[in-house]
Amino acid sequence: MTEGAKLCPADKISNDHYPLQMCRIAGIIDSSRSIDLLQAEVKGMCTLMAHGGPDDKGFYVNASDGIVMGHRRLALIDLSPKGHQPMLYHNGKLVISFNGEIYNYQLLKKELQDLGFQFKTESDTEVILASYAAWGVEGFDKLKGMFAFCLYDADLQHSYLVRDPSGIKPLYFRAIEKHLVFSSEVKAFAETGYTYNERPDWKILFLAFGHLPEPYTTFSEVMMLAKGHYLDWQHHSDTFEIKDYVQQHAVKEIKNHIEAKTAVQQSLYASVKKHLLSDAKIGVFLSGGIDSSILTLLADKILTSNNPELSKLNTVSINFEETAFSEKVFQDIVVQQLHGDHSEYTITPTLFFKHFPAALTAMDQPTADGINSWFVNYFAKENGLKAVLSGIGSDELFGGYPSFKRMRWVRQLKKLPQFILRKSLRFKKASLKRSYYLSYRNTVGEYLFLRGIFTPDEIAGLLSCSIAEVDQVLQSAVIIPVPNHLKDGERASWLECNLYMQNQLLKDTDTMSMQHGVEVRVPFLDQHLLATLAATDGEIKFEGGRPKSLLIEAFSDILPRAIWDRSKMGFTFPFQHWLRKDEHFLNSIKTGGNTFASAMLDDFRRGNLHWSKIMAIYQVFKGSEKTN
Repeated sequence: MTEGAKLCPADKISNDHYPLQMCRIAGIIDSSRSIDLLQAEVKGMCTLMAHGGPDDKGFYVNASDGIVMGHRRLALIDLSPKGHQPMLYHNGKLVISFNGEIYNYQLLKKELQDLGFQFKTESDTEVILASYAAWGVEGFDKLKGMFAFCLYDADLQHSYLVRDPSGIKPLYFRAIEKHLVFSSEVKAFAETGYTYNERPDWKILFLAFGHLPEPYTTFSEVMMLAKGHYLDWQHHSDTFEIKDYVQQHAVKEIKNHIEAKTAVQQSLYASVKKHLLSDAKIGVFLSGGIDSSILTLLADKILTSNNPELSKLNTVSINFEETAFSEKVFQDIVVQQLHGDHSEYTITPTLFFKHFPAALTAMDQPTADGINSWFVNYFAKENGLKAVLSGIGSDELFGGYPSFKRMRWVRQLKKLPQFILRKSLRFKKASLKRSYYLSYRNTVGEYLFLRGIFTPDEIAGLLSCSIAEVDQVLQSAVIIPVPNHLKDGERASWLECNLYMQNQLLKDTDTMSMQHGVEVRVPFLDQHLLATLAATDGEIKFEGGRPKSLLIEAFSDILPRAIWDRSKMGFTFPFQHWLRKDEHFLNSIKTGGNTFASAMLDDFRRGNLHWSKIMAIYQVFKGSEKTN
């Protein structure tokens, strides 16, 4: 082990005090401060994220290089103490704190064994270390799964922060003033002794998007590491570089419809099989929609392929007393074909109001959504599940949203002069007012036209600022631009994947599932499946007679017609009705004399404002008598 380094043993943790949750990582690199102080701060960060790992905790301390790593563990693969983290390798010269799952680790392990590498554990964590020892940073691209980790190389005097290509796992960092701080949650940064300033424009971004788009957070100094990238911290100079590690692999172009169907079948089947890998209890969220039904039926088929009596698949469904929001009839159609155990739960207003405050507190970064994810994971935990498969990504990849049809309107409206588009704010209908955003002539404008929460005049009214200020923030936001060559369907898919799914669905799912010790896995974001779809002609993917036609046709042999031959519902709660009755929640919104905000609050009470908007207003005005 490197001189001055030590691995702190894990303390025993009572689950009565710390709820089960996914792994969480944190750390500080700073050679200018006391190592004892760094260790105390990292312990504080991990304690705040204790919900992130009930099964184990540990710390790595290296005084000579001024580095402390912390880890909270939810054990899913190799449940033995050998899977303890931070994990050391190569005589302590390599150290890692890792959050996630590597689904191809067994194949990589065999490849590494053929190269002469030996393993002491059955964990995927050790495979990451061996991969780096064998191939260096080029080994990051060989990892297939969802992951965020810090890897320290004592010999090279480099540390790496690495995030998976789909950005499923979060990894936030602060890298200024010759020090690096990283964490799985933004809240944890406040446990350190560094100064953090509130980002002055976060409320404008949030009210427009309904979330904070990457790389932004509520702190000016804290950013999200881009997906498919690694941050290379060089200890000798206390400097860093951020690099893209994803290599472009040649894939045969798919222009034949039958070939595309076969490729989707094979890719998703293989993905589900990989995502079922677990030494702990695993299941599927079954909503009754197309995506979850396909995942459920595939998982059941995989687990019962040898012996139907030994099926271990567990399914969880959520319903409501309000029949307009319930999909029980469709869930039952799928359940009748299964061999595993199915559990269904009903969310009543009483249960919702009981847990709603906890769901609000669970938020790490502001979001206009996420509450539903808290509840479904709550019931997954009640069912004893540690890992659950989710259909996130299907709508974005196969054309399941209205945005895929609206892209032709984007194309036509963008031809109008800017001054005409800016007159759109005179309309009363929100969908027409959002045409204003197309005057931005950038990716942000296209996305906000499709999915914006509030329009610029509404944001200005809520924050008591000018529309010009709103325009300036949104037009200058550092957002990866949508490639110009993409056609309508592929353009909509890019926007939905890289903005809505990335910043809203994946972030909310990670944040809320962690509160209950449930790891949510997303088979539709498997790298091989993504490569297959990227190689498939857009007309085959999106030009069918109905949304997600390619996906439906690919699995028409197992998917009951009643599941796909109906109107899309989408998973949501009866929020509109319930929150209007929650005076405690509504009274917690302190508008501070802002008449515009007060009018919106009154509109919600009368049923004239969507619940997502009141959720956004709550997070901007909660507990404050000021609008700024």
